[in-house]
Amino acid sequence: MALFNMKAPVEYGEQQEAFEHFLTDFKTSAQETITTALGNITINEDDLSDDYDFMDEDDEGEQQRRRQPRGEKQPVHKYKVMLQELADRKTNEVVIELDDIHTFEEDLGLELKLVESVEKNTKHYVEILSRAIDKLMPQPTQGLTFKDDVLDVLMANRAQRNADLVGAADRNSDPALLNEQYPAQLTRRYTLVFKPRTAMSGEPLKALSVRQVRGDHLGHLITIRGIATRVSDVKPIVQVSAYTCDRCGCEIFQPVSDKQYGPLTLCPSKDCKENQAKGQLYPSSRASKFLPFQEVKIQELAEQVPIGQIPRTLTVLCYGTLVRKVHPGDTVDISGIFLPTPYTGFQAMRAGLLTDTYLEAHDVVQHKKAYEDMQIDPLMERRIAKSFQSGNQYEYLAKSIAPEIFGHLDVKKALLLLLVGGVTKEVGDGMRIRGDINICLMGDPGVAKSQLLKYISKVAPRGVYTSGRGSSGVGLTAAVMRDPVTDEMVLEGGALVLADNGVCCIDEFDKMDDNDRTAIHEVMEQQTISISKAGISTSLNARTSILAAANPLYGRYNTRLTAVENINLPAALLSRFDVMFLLLDTPTRETDAQLAKHVAYVHMHNKHPDLGTADGFVFSPAEVRAYVAKARTFRPVLPQNVADYMVKTYVRLRNQHKRNEKKSQNFGHTTPRTLLGIVRLAQALARLRFSNTVTQEDVDEALRLMEASKESLAMDDGNRSGRRGLNASSKIFNLVKGLADSGACRADEMEDDDEDNENEFGVELNLRKVKERVIAKGFTENQWLTALEEYTDLNIWQTTGNGTRLVFIVADDREGSQEL
Repeated sequence: MALFNMKAPVEYGEQQEAFEHFLTDFKTSAQETITTALGNITINEDDLSDDYDFMDEDDEGEQQRRRQPRGEKQPVHKYKVMLQELADRKTNEVVIELDDIHTFEEDLGLELKLVESVEKNTKHYVEILSRAIDKLMPQPTQGLTFKDDVLDVLMANRAQRNADLVGAADRNSDPALLNEQYPAQLTRRYTLVFKPRTAMSGEPLKALSVRQVRGDHLGHLITIRGIATRVSDVKPIVQVSAYTCDRCGCEIFQPVSDKQYGPLTLCPSKDCKENQAKGQLYPSSRASKFLPFQEVKIQELAEQVPIGQIPRTLTVLCYGTLVRKVHPGDTVDISGIFLPTPYTGFQAMRAGLLTDTYLEAHDVVQHKKAYEDMQIDPLMERRIAKSFQSGNQYEYLAKSIAPEIFGHLDVKKALLLLLVGGVTKEVGDGMRIRGDINICLMGDPGVAKSQLLKYISKVAPRGVYTSGRGSSGVGLTAAVMRDPVTDEMVLEGGALVLADNGVCCIDEFDKMDDNDRTAIHEVMEQQTISISKAGISTSLNARTSILAAANPLYGRYNTRLTAVENINLPAALLSRFDVMFLLLDTPTRETDAQLAKHVAYVHMHNKHPDLGTADGFVFSPAEVRAYVAKARTFRPVLPQNVADYMVKTYVRLRNQHKRNEKKSQNFGHTTPRTLLGIVRLAQALARLRFSNTVTQEDVDEALRLMEASKESLAMDDGNRSGRRGLNASSKIFNLVKGLADSGACRADEMEDDDEDNENEFGVELNLRKVKERVIAKGFTENQWLTALEEYTDLNIWQTTGNGTRLVFIVADDREGSQEL
């Protein structure tokens, strides 16, 4: 019984001809490219053009000018130019956008269904388009010279030999000569990839999760979203294996398309067959062709995992130009061909009839690019410039961090500075001084510490969130594992390595074991991880900012214990944090009412209320990331006057720490690391101003943030000592005394040798800066003037220098408040 011949669903010959027309005839205009870059802003060619003369009243000349074509607005043959660059060896990747094929097909009214065919049988159409490119490949504009690589000479000789064989076959009418050509894979010096469509039927295409991939996707071009968990080393994989015969001297080429192949041993050439010589073949790696190969494991995102399930993983194979585009911890959209592959080796014996699946990558899109790779959209650039011109960008950016969380403005400012960071310096002898800022948030339950950590991990380009109880020392640093591809012992980085050049958020920091917590010490200061395991001795980079959240010793802050006893963290670890915020949940009627209204508003309207900015100006997370990316391009330096001011400030901080130790009121240790922390915070503030110079105001703001970190503790101490009924003047006095003790707001003209005069004549403060601090704390100008007058009458302080200075005449052992 004869079987029916089944007709192919498509005509591959016609489609290849259509692809050839597409590669030569498809045009894209420069005007469309410019419009896309400007954020879809259309500018007519007559609107304020360069060659327009406003004094020209000649209508005929004007019409002639409008009719003249312009060179920069002529359509561009996109793929024709790409082929010429390919022939000139300027590029080695051909990206075919399916949107372009769809546009070309619609314009010509073709009914070949090119895009649908490519999406459903991508692997086959890679070969069809490669043939079309080989057929249309132009001649290089420059010939070979002595400066070219050996491979360039080999490829030119191979292409010439193939052309000679085609000519000989035509002249002699002998198609058998074409079988002696070099394999097509050997003469191609490019990687052909498809870029999927961005929209279908007017709706944007959504990326699939790993568990949404089904069997009907086999062979199709699909897009999968996930997070890269493991990335192998880049190794060469053979594409064409070459052999040399020891008898006839022929070169034999064997294309390899599967995971495994059997090497040839006997020469199949015509000479050896006629002479029955059975020549032995020897591999020739120099004549073979290898491709870069990398294996990537991607895992489902947390929001894609159903309830009660564990995340699924998928293997992605990257070839050619697609290697080194994905790093561990990146959230990516990977487009590729979903294909099956049989198990090999011992796995095949256990698997039986089962097969594995993988994705052959064609396009990689990073969701959160690194700061240096980020390209800021023009519309976003204008919003950033608008906020910068207002001069309130510091306040706007701080209020834009987690706007759904009420209050904590100083904490948000510190987190903003953590994102910006200071300047990392490398001294001439190789010593490295870190510029990343480390912050610890310690406080009572319910003050939104974990929510702030989650937000920062999402805003940062490389943000890793982990919990202290669920993390071990190995999970944070690095683990030794066996590579499933090469079966070698390799290092797999932990959370701190994945957060390299990013932020690592560690929640429940106090619940970590002491042995696991010691693994963080080296990372927080040296920013490296030293490993000596399983014969592997190396040092990994962990240039990350640590953002930790912890609870006090007994869950809530115990007012009967000192601050050091409540914190219960080793001094070696505390000194490595640049800023440590102590957030206490103290009940106050006014604040509690505002908090309740804020929470109720968020739940009613599903958005944050008005934050008090001009015109409701709030940055989105993408805009915050773009602003930080631009700010990190600056490298601020310390001028001499600011350095002298910082030295005097550090000396006063040490004196204040010594006095607090005598009174058992010390909150933290003031060490040389404290001075480095002030420098880093001041540099981050200068970066926010897009400046390369640190000013004295930056140092004062850095000191203010350090004071604000202890504010809730001071409030609690005040409540505990029974001073609940302080009036506004007494509160302002306590604030000014704290500024005098900490060394902030000092007058600019004070010299180092004035330390002895301070105890005799008083401490000189800048009156304008003190007033700004008092107003910033919520006091009115009338309250400030009243307090200034009342304490001047009591001879507690005096104003000098034509009202520009405030001399504080209070002894160091005086009680911290004067009740009026």
